[in-house]
Amino acid sequence: MGRPIPPPPASSSTTYRAERARWWHRRRVARSLGAPGPPRRRWSWLPPTLVTLLVLVILVVAGGAWLYIWAEGNLRHVAALGDYAGRPAAGKGTNWLLVGSDSRSELTPQQRRDLHVGNGRVQNTDTIMVLHSGDHGPTLVSLPRDSYVPIPGHGSRKINEAFADGGPQLLTRTVEQATGLRIDRYAEVSFLGLVQVVDALGGVRLCLDEPLKDEKSGADFPAGCRRMNGPQALAYARARYADPNGDLGRVKRQRQLIGAVADGMASSDVLLDPPRSKRVLDAALAALTVDEDADMAQLLGMGRSMRQIAGGGGTATTVPVVRPGVMVGGVGSVLPWEENGANRLFQALREDDRIPTSADK
Repeated sequence: MGRPIPPPPASSSTTYRAERARWWHRRRVARSLGAPGPPRRRWSWLPPTLVTLLVLVILVVAGGAWLYIWAEGNLRHVAALGDYAGRPAAGKGTNWLLVGSDSRSELTPQQRRDLHVGNGRVQNTDTIMVLHSGDHGPTLVSLPRDSYVPIPGHGSRKINEAFADGGPQLLTRTVEQATGLRIDRYAEVSFLGLVQVVDALGGVRLCLDEPLKDEKSGADFPAGCRRMNGPQALAYARARYADPNGDLGRVKRQRQLIGAVADGMASSDVLLDPPRSKRVLDAALAALTVDEDADMAQLLGMGRSMRQIAGGGGTATTVPVVRPGVMVGGVGSVLPWEENGANRLFQALREDDRIPTSADK
């Protein structure tokens, strides 16, 4: 039934046409009886556009795999975590300590002027956050830089002074002892690095409920939504002197900026464009320092959590404080934590429970 069509005889085309007609008749009869036809070519049923799409997906995945391996080999690490007597036990879920370093040592004089930052070379931080990921979704908790907490070996002072005095290890230990949370992972982003990441993304979209003008940070924005470049985004996140909420207002803008950057890095415009992905990754890796054992898989998980929070799928809050502007001799204006509220918040995170409903977005 399935034999090939015989070639036309050299002597008679009429005989060939008759044989061909009989062959097609036998083939139709065989199909009507359920007999298998000649084998079809694999994938021949796919529309050409779908075949093209599959090829593009394979190329993107291959490019993404190469970028992943390349990025893994270019991660910068720092000693940030260490065991010590009295360290909190591991809880449920994963806790990242996220730090924004405002050291000016890497900036040129022109960059300091453009970014409206001072000339001090001291190691410092304007941004300290704990990102908890667990069964109830991600929770991002801001610890204001003026939080008044005990710093091991240095007495009670502003929390950001732990970073200035002892770098990542002392800051991590200070946060662990103040919160009772064991920090599992550490990530630090520099001043200049954040600017370069935002510029590599082509800017980020940020929205203001009311105008913001702060001469010290360089912020001067009307109310509404706009796309900000790197220097503008930094000025927006650093502004606090013109904000009646001071450091508490600034931490909300910091969370908004981090969410916008995470959203931009995970956008299809970046992920489906390997050359652009490479540029963004170059900037991110130059800006980022992580603890000794952190890897790309964990960083990607952290990025997904940050994007989920930016999209409203998680919770963002600030540790409860007594009131802004408490003066302490020899220290200045500080933010003491409200003990009961802070304890409830951190206990919920330790046990991977839902945080108290008073948490503010």
